[in-house]
Amino acid sequence: MFFYDANGSKLFEEITKLPEYYLTRTEIPLIKKVAQTIRDQLHDVDIIEFGSGDCSKISILLDTIPEVYRKTICYIPFDVSYNAVEKSSTILLQKYPGISIRGIVADFMTQLDVIPKEKKKIICFLGSTIGNFSLKESQQFLGQLQDIMKAEDILLLGFDMIKSKKILEHAYNDSKNITEKFNKNILNVVNEHIKTDFDPETFEHIAFYNERLTRIEMHLKAMKDIEIISPYLSANISIKKGETIHTENSYKFSEEQIKNLAQRADLQIQYMYMDKNKWFSLVQLGKNEENSNERHQ
Repeated sequence: MFFYDANGSKLFEEITKLPEYYLTRTEIPLIKKVAQTIRDQLHDVDIIEFGSGDCSKISILLDTIPEVYRKTICYIPFDVSYNAVEKSSTILLQKYPGISIRGIVADFMTQLDVIPKEKKKIICFLGSTIGNFSLKESQQFLGQLQDIMKAEDILLLGFDMIKSKKILEHAYNDSKNITEKFNKNILNVVNEHIKTDFDPETFEHIAFYNERLTRIEMHLKAMKDIEIISPYLSANISIKKGETIHTENSYKFSEEQIKNLAQRADLQIQYMYMDKNKWFSLVQLGKNEENSNERHQ
């Protein structure tokens, strides 16, 4: 969550538009497919989106809603970043007159209880944020979602799939160095929170694919010996040249892993949408029912 101050959110938006970052352009056609599939259900519902910094994806869903139904919709952007929620809400209120928006600034890993429970829910967790959790955290999070879902609710969940090391590492080491700026910005956020004196330019951005754990790892590698001070710490932090701060993991999934996650969370896969290269999967899930059949499209 500490990546996403105002500058971090802006940098991530830039990342999604980079030629090396295949994910967004691969996911968008899949969202269009899903929108057509569920369009008849997009009335009298709360549409909840986790991590709502970029409203271009949710706009695809909202575009399919006939104007006559828009007054029955409440869009709920749920994000740890106030700036992200405010920005997406402002844009969408202008774009869709009549729609109701109720922003929530909170940590969806620990504060799902603040989600309204009265109406039917379309829960959207787009992109590949589920991959930033450990596998244990993913399972716990999906189990918590299942607990608050009703039989008619829908969960739309994005998974970045296992693919070639070259493609993955290019995506996290882009030619414009935007991902490097994004990674280093986390030190500015820490400085702001606990008054440390990290200098981002004394660290090197490192991102590589760990094939054994099927995850991209992002690190910040110290280019010299560093002493970090803070009024909130009882002792300085000593970082030796060559040591790294492990800032992020981004797990990549196989179809089998997705099925196992859903099964352990007692969720039923209703549809699994995938691009022709099998680079990304958008999965539609519901409460597990014995008479449901898994369908692929």
